Amino acid sequence: MAKILRLLQTDAWPDAVTDTAELLGVDGISVSAGSGPGVVEVLWSSGDLSARFEDLQITLGHGPGPDSLAAGAAVRVHDLAFVREDRWPGLVVEASALAVQAVFCFPLRIGAITLGVLTLVRSVPGPLTVAQGDDASALAVALTKRVLDLGFPPLSPPDDEDQVFHHAVLHQATGMVSVQLSVPLAEALLRLRAHAYSNNLNLTETARDIVARRLRLAPELPPMNVIDDADED
Repeated sequence: MAKILRLLQTDAWPDAVTDTAELLGVDGISVSAGSGPGVVEVLWSSGDLSARFEDLQITLGHGPGPDSLAAGAAVRVHDLAFVREDRWPGLVVEASALAVQAVFCFPLRIGAITLGVLTLVRSVPGPLTVAQGDDASALAVALTKRVLDLGFPPLSPPDDEDQVFHHAVLHQATGMVSVQLSVPLAEALLRLRAHAYSNNLNLTETARDIVARRLRLAPELPPMNVIDDADED
């Protein structure tokens, strides 16, 4: 871990964090940033499992990552199968379909400010060992400094113009939906999430389709007036 923490100070840091997954006994690692509850920016992930779990949290708008960001505290879920359904509605079922059974989130904090979250996912249930928990906490501290050094929020600029950060495309799409449907921004974001979830899409895909004008959400239809037979007598 000491070697990995030193590599975090160099341009080799993504490979260093990727190598940490085996050391921590997990299947994937991701780093996200945000200044409060709501949509966060996924800055980096080590593989498909982590990326898909982050997309799931963004689409649903809740989960251990957003909770860790909001509270500025670690959230450790040893076995998602034992989480109450009302805590994170929909997350447990969808995470099981992704083969994610345990999640461990560590805040990236500086003083009282939480900049982001380090998220570890694993395909088998069970807690981290004491050593693994200590190493994850140390990694979160090092990543906090790295995020600040590289310019929060993005760790690096997009590789090309087609790679749009979650924050930018979601804010733009939310604004467009708000204008199109004449609803507040908060409701527009809820509409986006509902459409993505009901059509088995992640939120970023839905937002990009709206910004590119490939998709336009329809307004909700008013309830129909139903006349009961008994009322006609």
